[in-house]
Amino acid sequence: MITTKEQIRNAAARLFRKRGYRATSMRDIAEAVDIKAASIYNHFKSKQEILQGLLMEIAHQFEEGMQQITKSSLPPNQKMERVIALHIRLTIENTDSIALIASEWVHLEDPVATTYLHIRNTYEEDLRKIIEAGKESGVFQNADTEIILFSVLSTLRWLYSWYSKNKNYNQIELEQQLIQCLIGGINAI
Repeated sequence: MITTKEQIRNAAARLFRKRGYRATSMRDIAEAVDIKAASIYNHFKSKQEILQGLLMEIAHQFEEGMQQITKSSLPPNQKMERVIALHIRLTIENTDSIALIASEWVHLEDPVATTYLHIRNTYEEDLRKIIEAGKESGVFQNADTEIILFSVLSTLRWLYSWYSKNKNYNQIELEQQLIQCLIGGINAI
């Protein structure tokens, strides 16, 4: 059974995604959960605390996933496959929270904002290293690393938007298709 706190988090994620963080009030969230607005404060101190919890939970899941990938002895192309699979899994499991990464993170306040940006920048640097290793080993084309990074991350960061309209794909099928498109496009000929 889902707790009231989880219901509040889920409703907030949906509303932040649909309306934006600023345009969503605690009263809006309470109405979505069918509780009194004052009752939310039994679970959360503020709307900011809810946003921080949603974004930091996802950030830590990406951080942990990337750490497992980078510590593995897999070749770069298989590491890239794991990165794609990580994004797909987290998108399917947390579509509304993932959507907040694209734009609502800018509303985070310090010190959480600084921590969030550090995790995001480290994640991107780890992905950059996988791409560089793939280029050095000859499994990826010798294209510009930043363009490859931009192309892969842009697709994966906006996957939630596409997936929301295409939920008929199961996780395995989606992984196969995206791996074919993203890695097939950067594999050496």
